[in-house]
This record gives sequence, C-alpha cells and structure tokens, in this order.
Amino acid sequence: MSAVFRDLLRKVGSGNHTSQSLSRTEAAIAAKMMLLAEATPAQIGAFLIAHRIKRPTGEELAGMLDTFEGFGPKFQPLTSQRPVIVFGIPYDGRNRTAPISPITALLLASVEQPVIMHGGGRLPTKYGLPLIEIWQALGVDWTRLSLTQSQDILEKVGIGFIYTPLHFPLTNHLWEYRDQLGKRPPLATMELIWCPYAGNAHQISGFVHPPTEGIFLEAWKLRDVQQFTTIKGLEGSVDLPCDRTAIIGLGNGNGEITRLHLSASQHGFKHQNVALTTTSEFIHNILELLDGRNNILTESAIWNGGFYLWRCGICEDITTGIQKAELLFSSGAVSNTLINLRNHFK
Repeated sequence: MSAVFRDLLRKVGSGNHTSQSLSRTEAAIAAKMMLLAEATPAQIGAFLIAHRIKRPTGEELAGMLDTFEGFGPKFQPLTSQRPVIVFGIPYDGRNRTAPISPITALLLASVEQPVIMHGGGRLPTKYGLPLIEIWQALGVDWTRLSLTQSQDILEKVGIGFIYTPLHFPLTNHLWEYRDQLGKRPPLATMELIWCPYAGNAHQISGFVHPPTEGIFLEAWKLRDVQQFTTIKGLEGSVDLPCDRTAIIGLGNGNGEITRLHLSASQHGFKHQNVALTTTSEFIHNILELLDGRNNILTESAIWNGGFYLWRCGICEDITTGIQKAELLFSSGAVSNTLINLRNHFK
C-alpha cells in the first residue's frame, strides 16, 4: 500500500462537505502512481470513483496531463505551415450516430492539413464502435505500426494515429478499473484534451455536458494552450450535429473563447443525423461517398468538412468551405488520400 497515494485518496474521497481538490502537483503524482501501479488496486479503484463523484477541476486535469506528457508517446513536429489538428474524441466509441471524423480527417489531409487521432479498441463503458475499427475496415490498420512508422505516415500523408494499447501501454491496466466500476472516471475527460504532439497543435475536443467545457478551458489556460476548439458534438465527439444547433467554442489566443452557434439547416442540409446501423453498412457508405456517389453520409460529411476547412483557415468562410468540401469529394481528392494512405500499409 502507498501511504502517499492514501493521503491523496483521503483528500478527494472525504465526502461532499470535507473533500478537497488536488493541486496540480498532487494530481500529477496521483496520475503517475496509477500509471506505474505504485498504488494498490483497491486504492486506484477507490480514487477513480471518488474523483468522479467529487468532479475534477481544470487544475487537476492539468496535473494529470503533465504526467501523460512525461510518460506518453508524442509525434514529433512536422514542417507543416498550419498547426496540426489533434482530435479529442471519447475512447469508448459510438453506438447511436455514424462517426464522421475519419472522413473529415481524410478530407483535411487531402488539402495538406495534418490530423492526429488517438484511442484504442472496444473500451468501457460504452464499448461502442471505435475509430481504430473504422480505419481497419477502410484498409488502414494502425494497430500494427510502431510510433516511428506512424510518424512516417503522418509526415507523408498527413494523418497519424496514436494507438494507445501499443504506443502507451502504461494505460492498459487502467481500463480494467473502468470496466469494473462501470463509470467513466475523470481520466476519460482528461483524454479528450490530451495532445500527443510535440509541435504546434490546434486541439479540437468534443464534450457533452457544458461544465466539461469549463474544465477544458481552465486546464488549457494553466498549460498555456492557445489554439483550441470545443464542440458539443455527437455523443461527445467532434462531429457537428445536424438535428440541433451546434454549440462551438473558438479559442482566441488568450485562454478565452468566442461562442459560435451553427445550424446545418441554415446551410441547406437536412435536419437529421445519420444513425449508426451495422459497421459493414457504415463502411460501405463511406466508400460509396468517396467514390463520388451521394448517399446518407454525404450531407453530414460536407457539413463537417466545410466547417473544418473554415476553422483551419483553408477557406475564408463556412459557405466557401462547404463548396470546397463538396468539390473535394466529387473530384476524387478525398478518395485518393485514402488510396495513398492504404498504400503505406501494404
């Protein structure tokens, strides 16, 4: 048993009236001791559920990120003229709506905007469709690449993936606790703003509950993150919804945000999201879309693509971004990016 960790556990787990938040340094120590299994299983499980009940602070997430930065993998800086986008998406996947972010990544890479994603396989608590399975079904198997090999593809194609079971194995044992607890611990929130890139990055993170966005902002401010975007997206992802107004926060360089509300219907799109049915049907629709044929995914893909082309500075406004996204799909540019990516896995 670790007496140091017990003191940290006692601090966060003393109940509604007497529990206290950890300092940034204390949170970094707690994360380190969990990663290295220096605390006992009972201590780690108790900490994760107690911390969830207490609710994390931005300062605590900043400390945990300090530890992840010290122990975790990082892609090395690219020569790109634009900041590299790092998508922060829930690791436990999707089970209701079709994930658009892999399509968005291919589209952005087709105009030389690099994108980094990260995550693992089917994970608790949702055990939904993860990014890694979508890429595998598209002929891109990140699970068999070393970090060096993934870096090479990022440099050549503009898409990189941190596959945490292989590239950050210290986190593997923590998933057992998540499964047994049946609840997302604050580590799951922290992962949404983890940036495994050593260069100039633009962090784009999804969230569900508004207080989560406030925690993001506090953590980013403490860590001097200037370039960020928050998306109240589908199932906590970075995918813009079509059935409601998209609530977006734009980082303005001083730790504050400019609020943006976007409606897909005002840009001529249908007022509905794409339901996720079977994985095989979803992949079929992606490939059909990339082949230049309109289908159920087309409007969501163009809507998201148009927004991100504007947000990355490639297009001067969202309307122009939508027009360019449509052209990129119809011209075969996005399809060619997938072909190029696949060729690196042969």
